[in-house]
Amino acid sequence: MENTTHIFKKRLNLFDSMAIVIGSMIGSGIFIVSADIARTVGSPGWLMMVWLITGIMTVVAALSYGELACMMPHAGGKYVYLREAYNPLVGFLYGWTLFTVIQTGLIAAVAMAFGKFLGVLFPWFSEKHILFELGFFKIKYVHFAAIGSIMLLTWINTRGINTGKIIQNIFTYSKTAVLLLFLLAGLFMASNIDAVNFNMTHLWDAATLKDNVWIPISGWQLWAALGTAMVGSLFAADAWYSLTFTSSEVINPKRNIPLGMFFGTTIVTVIYILVNLVYLKFLPLRGDPQGMDVLKQGISAAVNDRVGTSAMFVLMGNYAAIAMAILVVISTFGCNNGLILSGARVYYAMAHDKLFFKKAGELNDRSVPQFGLIVQAVWASLLCLSGTYSNLLDYVVFAVLVFFTLTITGIFILRVKRPDAERPYKAIGYPVIPAMYIIAALFIMIVLLIYKPVYTWPGLLIVLVGIPVYYIWRMVNKDPQQS
Repeated sequence: MENTTHIFKKRLNLFDSMAIVIGSMIGSGIFIVSADIARTVGSPGWLMMVWLITGIMTVVAALSYGELACMMPHAGGKYVYLREAYNPLVGFLYGWTLFTVIQTGLIAAVAMAFGKFLGVLFPWFSEKHILFELGFFKIKYVHFAAIGSIMLLTWINTRGINTGKIIQNIFTYSKTAVLLLFLLAGLFMASNIDAVNFNMTHLWDAATLKDNVWIPISGWQLWAALGTAMVGSLFAADAWYSLTFTSSEVINPKRNIPLGMFFGTTIVTVIYILVNLVYLKFLPLRGDPQGMDVLKQGISAAVNDRVGTSAMFVLMGNYAAIAMAILVVISTFGCNNGLILSGARVYYAMAHDKLFFKKAGELNDRSVPQFGLIVQAVWASLLCLSGTYSNLLDYVVFAVLVFFTLTITGIFILRVKRPDAERPYKAIGYPVIPAMYIIAALFIMIVLLIYKPVYTWPGLLIVLVGIPVYYIWRMVNKDPQQS
C-alpha cells in the first residue's frame, strides 16, 4: 500500500553518490560516438579537443551546481533550482521535458544499446529477428530486451533505495574496473605504428566527411563542426546531475552532493580522454567504409560506429566482439539503473507542487516513489519503439543544454534574490567561470539549431509545448497558490 506518511530515507553516502554520477554517465556512448565525431572534425587533435572541451564543461557545470545543491538539498534537484530561481512555470518546463524526452529518452537510448549488444552475446535478440510486424511498425526482439531491462530495473528500484544503490555500486564499480583494465592494456601495449603515423601526420588537419570525401575545413566551418560534433560527447557525458534528484536521500548532502559530482565527473572525464587516446593508438582516425578490416575502416568508418569493438579487436583478436559486448551490457545496465532510480524523484517533487500526477508524490512502504517509477518506465518503453539511438541523442542534448544554461544562470539570479541564503559551498570562479560555461552552451545551441534543425527544433518545440500544458494542469488542479 502507498502511504503519504512515508518519508525518504537517507542511505546514500559519498561512495554511493559517486556511483550514481559515474554509473549514470558511462553507458554506451563512449564506445560509439567517437566515430561520428571523427567524421565531423576529421583529425585526431580536434577529436581530442571535442572530448576535452566536453570534460571541462561537465566539471565546471558540476562545480557550479554544487552551490545550488547545498542551498536546496531537496528531492527533485534541478527542478527545484529552476522553480526557485525563476518561477513554477520554468521548473515545470524542465520537469515536463525531463519526463517527455530527457530522462526517459536517455533511458530508452541506453536500453536500446543494451539490447543491441545483448544480441551479440545471444543472437536470439538480434535486430534481424522480428517479434511483431504491422505495416511499417515492427517490434523486434531487441525491443523486447530493451524494454525488459527497463521493467526489471524499475521493479528493483521499487524495492527501496538500499536495493537500488547496491545494484548501482556493483555495476558502476565493476564496469569502471573493466574499463581501467582496458586502458592499462591499451596504453602499455605496443602501438599500431601505421595508425600512429597517420594520426600524427593529420593531427590538426580538420576536415568533414561528405559523400566519402574528406573536405578540409577552417574558420567558422571548424567552429560549427566542433559544435555539432559535441552532440555525441555531451550525450556520453550527460546525466551526472541525476545525483541532485536524490538529494533527500543523501547523507550530509551539503558535503556529499558537491563532492560526489566533482569526483564523479572528473573520474569519467579522465577515463573518456584516455579511452580516446587508446582508440588513436590502434586505429587511424580516417578510415575507408569499404575497408576489409578494422584497421582500414579506422575510427570514422567503424562498423555500426562501434569504435570500442574495433579497438578491442586490435587488442584481443577474434574475442573482441564478445568482450566488448559484455562490457557494454554491464555498462548500460548499470547506467540505466542510475537514471531510473533518480528520475522518479523529480516527478515526486512536481507532484507535491500539483504539477504531476498526484500518486507520483506518494512513497510506498519502502520509501520510494513507486508510481513515478512505473510511469517513467512505461513512457521510456514507448520511446524505445518510436525512434533510433541518434534521434533520441539529438533531442536529448539540445533540451539538456537549454536547461543547463538556465540552471547556471539561476546561480546569478539567486545571488541577487537570496543574498543571505546559506551557501556552505559557492561556485568556483564565480562569476567568470559560470559565465564562460553559459557562453559556450549558447554557442553550441545556436550551431545545433542552424546545422541540425531536423532534430533540435523538435526538441525546442517539446519544451514550448509545456507552456500550455502547465496552464491546463493548473486549471485542472485549481490551485490558487500556484503562480
